Amino acid sequence: MADYRELRQVRARFPERIAEAAAVRRRRPLFGPRGQLMIIAADHPARGALGVGGRPLAMGSRVELLDRLMVALRRPGVDGLLATPDVVEDLLLLGALDDLIVIGSMNRGGLQGAVFEFDDRFTAYDPGAIARMRLDGGKMLCRIALDEPGTAATLESCGRAITELAGDGLVAMVEPFWSSRAGHDLSPDGVIRAVNVAQGLGATSARTWLKIPVVADMERVLHATTLPVLLLGGDPGDTPDVAHTAWRKALRLPGVCGLVAGRALLYPPDDDVAAAVDAAVALLEPA
Repeated sequence: MADYRELRQVRARFPERIAEAAAVRRRRPLFGPRGQLMIIAADHPARGALGVGGRPLAMGSRVELLDRLMVALRRPGVDGLLATPDVVEDLLLLGALDDLIVIGSMNRGGLQGAVFEFDDRFTAYDPGAIARMRLDGGKMLCRIALDEPGTAATLESCGRAITELAGDGLVAMVEPFWSSRAGHDLSPDGVIRAVNVAQGLGATSARTWLKIPVVADMERVLHATTLPVLLLGGDPGDTPDVAHTAWRKALRLPGVCGLVAGRALLYPPDDDVAAAVDAAVALLEPA
């Protein structure tokens, strides 16, 4: 692993270079020559969700995560990054985000396992910061639990963020789940309910994209929306081949604009990040 000595020095002595790097980052159109996107996600640590497969603290090392991200983001066919400000800023200082889409992760306050988990506060990016940092959009988790009072505040906050992002011409990427303390309802019916609530949030849906899991009967699930959809990669554990088969099938359905994957590609069972990313890119529709 790299020691990132220079990065640490810049953070300590020249913090203004973060804003300077954001101001000169080369941006790109949302879509490239291919009709679908591959976005690498790295916002799990900010919720205390550090586990991958059987490794409970797999994502606990920031330097190892940066090493893996540097490999992943350089692979051909990778379009962008989804991350919290700390990760985005590290990668800006490392010069790793030119010509990539960058989506800022917004509500990370619902810490995994906390008594306040469903009061999912916006503790990371807000729409104003996303615009100032010249990012391409913001992502918000929207867990809908009918027996959790915190859900109401989350819905309101998500609606406000969607409206503000759209006002700046930026993508609002919403990740909805019909959920409970026992976990997410990943049945087709559960995902359909979550999609219908999420797509009605905000004063406009003109810039809203949905990020949803691959579940059974995806064709019926996708009939629930006309909004652009990105597939959630999730953590396939030790069965990436099974996940790839499901991703490939879902990527061919109408309205699916690509894949957002993090742990599955950054921490594959054999730790070959480049091979995992290349295999996922190969699933996308060709140009």
